[in-house]
Amino acid sequence: MLDSQSPSALIATMAGEARAAAQALALLSTEQRRAGLRAAAEALRAARAEIIAANALDMKRGAANGLSPAMLDRLRLDDARVAAMADGVATVATLDDPVGATIDEVTRPNGLVLRRVRVPIGVIGIIYESRPNVTADAAALCVMSGNAAVLRGGSEAVESNAAIHRAFVAGLAQAGVPAGAVQRVATTDRAAVGAMLTADGLIDLIVPRGGKSLVARVQAEARVPVLAHLDGINHVFVHAAADRAMAERIVVDAKMRRTGICGAMETLLIDIAYPDPAALIAALVATGCEVRGDGRARAVAPGIAAADDADWDTEYLDAIASVALVDGLEGALAHIARHASHHTDAIVTADEGVAQRFLAQVDSAIVLWNASTQFADGGEFGLGAEIGIATGRLHARGPVALEGLTTYKWLGLGTGQVRG
Repeated sequence: MLDSQSPSALIATMAGEARAAAQALALLSTEQRRAGLRAAAEALRAARAEIIAANALDMKRGAANGLSPAMLDRLRLDDARVAAMADGVATVATLDDPVGATIDEVTRPNGLVLRRVRVPIGVIGIIYESRPNVTADAAALCVMSGNAAVLRGGSEAVESNAAIHRAFVAGLAQAGVPAGAVQRVATTDRAAVGAMLTADGLIDLIVPRGGKSLVARVQAEARVPVLAHLDGINHVFVHAAADRAMAERIVVDAKMRRTGICGAMETLLIDIAYPDPAALIAALVATGCEVRGDGRARAVAPGIAAADDADWDTEYLDAIASVALVDGLEGALAHIARHASHHTDAIVTADEGVAQRFLAQVDSAIVLWNASTQFADGGEFGLGAEIGIATGRLHARGPVALEGLTTYKWLGLGTGQVRG
């Protein structure tokens, strides 16, 4: 039985089953994979009560174990969130299928046709914490892109993840899609994570979604390629030419809409020439946000706490923000270059020239003009869902969805050509 195996043997067995399922997925048509996801979405809707009951057990245990309000918000499921999760799966089923798409094609002078086409990566290992909707999002994206998934959720969401997984794979099986395409690592033994990270040749890509310590461990120990970001130290820069009402609206939304997501603003940068920096800070304070400022910010808003050096490099994931007054665009660019995590940064300004410089010079996966950083989300990008937001420079960057879960191969179509 799987439960009696060592973590390394367990992962090897699961990865082998996932590999077989991936090969079966490769034989399914686009419409068959779409039908599987539609059935999975319906199964999630039908299991709403079971999923919410399982989540209540996780929430009770999480509160008893001292999870922060932000982490509990990430964990919590209700009718609306389960419905949104199912809708997300159904939406993925409507997206263009990248598998088999021709990226480019050339005919050589000798008549040999070389075609580069998208193919699935294979077996994707997803290691994640807190947010149980990742179980459905990741599974849907993997199945639609022709990949098999090995899912290892955090112990804080074990009951929720199990209920979501049961419903999802039941829907797949009902539609004739191999249930083995979505494997769930049921054990909470942390050694299972280590086994996934060293499963070179069994797992083709690891995607971590969670806190900084998890992602740092993955990047340090992995012998499998990793698609990851460490944290979301995101900035909003309010330029001197920003519309005041727009700036306040964006700043409050970027920080306070949901404080526990990776797209939340952590640092507000205000141009020293902006006409009313105190009003921006007051707007945050009025929503219940704790504000920590540099010396110039505290000079215009004396009631806020003093920021220390660590604040500029902290992902709070809570109702806390650091604020600095900077010397125009150059000051903002310098601060972001020193402290950003290359996730998401935004500028608020009516000056198009300044905005274009910011968009060009900020080296982040997502750079926004006159919009909240909370748009850092695959669904908001029209991708249906996301398996994560990648902040590196290779393979995929920003919200990673179907196309990011493919690689390519070359097809050579000849008529008897030889090199001679």
